[in-house]
Amino acid sequence: MERIRAPKRITLISTGGTIASRWQGTGYAADAGGDTVLASAAVPEGVAVEVVDLFNVNSSRMTTERQLTLLRTVREVLADPAVDGIVVTHGTDTLEESAFLLDLHHDDPRPVVLTGAQKPLGATDGDGPGNMYDALQVAASVRDLGVLVVFDGSVHAARGTVKTQTLAANAFTDPSAGPLGRLGFGRVDIRNTPRRPDPLPAPQEGAPIPRVDIVMHHSDADPALFEAALAAGAQGIVLVATGAGNATPEFVDAVAAAVRRGVLVAVSTRVPAGPLAEIYTGGGAVDLVAAGAVLSGTLRAGQTRIAVLAALLTDAEPAARTDLLRRLIAAPPAHDDAAAEKAA
Repeated sequence: MERIRAPKRITLISTGGTIASRWQGTGYAADAGGDTVLASAAVPEGVAVEVVDLFNVNSSRMTTERQLTLLRTVREVLADPAVDGIVVTHGTDTLEESAFLLDLHHDDPRPVVLTGAQKPLGATDGDGPGNMYDALQVAASVRDLGVLVVFDGSVHAARGTVKTQTLAANAFTDPSAGPLGRLGFGRVDIRNTPRRPDPLPAPQEGAPIPRVDIVMHHSDADPALFEAALAAGAQGIVLVATGAGNATPEFVDAVAAAVRRGVLVAVSTRVPAGPLAEIYTGGGAVDLVAAGAVLSGTLRAGQTRIAVLAALLTDAEPAARTDLLRRLIAAPPAHDDAAAEKAA
């Protein structure tokens, strides 16, 4: 007699975004609840879904406070051992930041999968229903991969994955490493395994949220905006440099002064792909590192800011936070070749 398998229990946490957006008379805005979004998609066979409506905002309005609420909610849901996985529907504008924050704190083998849409709810050619189906399928199928982004038939690690298309359906990729796997013909094909640092403990609830700003270097840039961020109370700053992490001697002086004040400074780049590297002096990465800044590896500005934020939210002593930031950034985004060969 064939044994009937219990359905996989997946919790859908709805936060808004385009996947929950409808026409408001002058434009689209998130206003549909999770049940409505779920009803627009087919549910994979053998999956049972419970919905948590957390909040309903366009993701350009995402805040650290909301992201920490999402993190606490994920941990509360996973406190139930009967839950097999989580899907989070999220707007695409800041999805990469929320996914990375969750991943830095994720200490459970069960998956947390973020997805969304580029076209609004109810669009005749909408991508939301397919993305929802795929995300549920992944959440019911994988383990020990951390937090994932599932979009347009691809499975991505949270770390390093960014939005690279403003409107096209294939919105997300890791420009430096590529996807973990693909979906198709009813199966999830994972070919690579992400490497992740040891997870951080949950931030203390109610602790003050530190200000972390992003400042970009360009041809005529001076440190005026960097110094304005300091004056506004920034405890962390991400300098988006040129090339492999280069700015000017004036920025080096500003970074050194900020570091002496206990401000955590990281350097990312405006270049889409590739690592930062200590190659140039004259205000380049060699000098910025000597001034106390931390290079962001292959993380780009949004996720570098999340790494700085996470380091500041820990109970670590101020002197230890720079080392912690290096650890959060240094986990190689390159995937496990042995796992890839095994899956091939």
